[in-house]
Amino acid sequence: MTLEILVCTIDEGIKRVKNLILPPIENVSYLISWQHSSCTLPQVPNELCREDIKVVHLNGRGLSRNRNNALRHASGDICLIADDDCSYLPEYFTKIVDTFGNDKALDLATFKMKFSYEGKSYPDYAFNLKSFPKGYYTTSFEIAFRRSAIQGKLWFNEMFGLSAPVLQSGEENIFIIDAIKLGLNCSFFPIVIVEHNHPTTSSSRVCNPGVIMAEGAYIHIAYPFTQIPRLLLKAKRLNASNNLGFFTNFKHLIKGINYYLKHKKSGNINDITT
Repeated sequence: MTLEILVCTIDEGIKRVKNLILPPIENVSYLISWQHSSCTLPQVPNELCREDIKVVHLNGRGLSRNRNNALRHASGDICLIADDDCSYLPEYFTKIVDTFGNDKALDLATFKMKFSYEGKSYPDYAFNLKSFPKGYYTTSFEIAFRRSAIQGKLWFNEMFGLSAPVLQSGEENIFIIDAIKLGLNCSFFPIVIVEHNHPTTSSSRVCNPGVIMAEGAYIHIAYPFTQIPRLLLKAKRLNASNNLGFFTNFKHLIKGINYYLKHKKSGNINDITT
């Protein structure tokens, strides 16, 4: 069983990728989706010119677009989503492969990250992602999946994520929701498979309207029947962390829902009205 690490980076971020690459390991390879905000096609760094490393290119911006480019070119039996600032140990890769090898029905798995900052907490038990405990959420580079279950069937929603036009986070949680809607077997395992040494983008941008709007759209998608009380509670909790005010946060949450509904129907995310 082969494992492929799907690394997404943009512009000068390619210089960081060498830091996550381990010495060659049998049945482990790396696919780097290198996004360019300009039309110039730079040279691939020498450190990434190895037989177990493949670099593919994508013009423009949008992290979800970049992740989808990686999905399109993936070839490993098991794929692990990665960012250019992640770190790994060989045993992490072994744990991922063993998890899928021990459960042939498993399509997608989320794991734990090890961090050196005040990060999130995790349950100490495995569970199906159809019903997750209160407070749990996934981060994109904690997700691994069986390629045959995902490729050509499931994509990251490009309305969401870093450098998306409006909804600036939440793409990984929407990805999980869409996987479950497809009937895929998705579970969390309390196993560390990646290291990350600074806060994630969305957690460090709690005042960003695009991040708040993405929270509103996510709540609408994930909890359609209980969204109103959840939105009110979310606005209250956001105010405690960003001090923007309850009504300002609530307004952004609602704007996120309206944006999602508008562009979901039109299918056009280039006509931006917020």
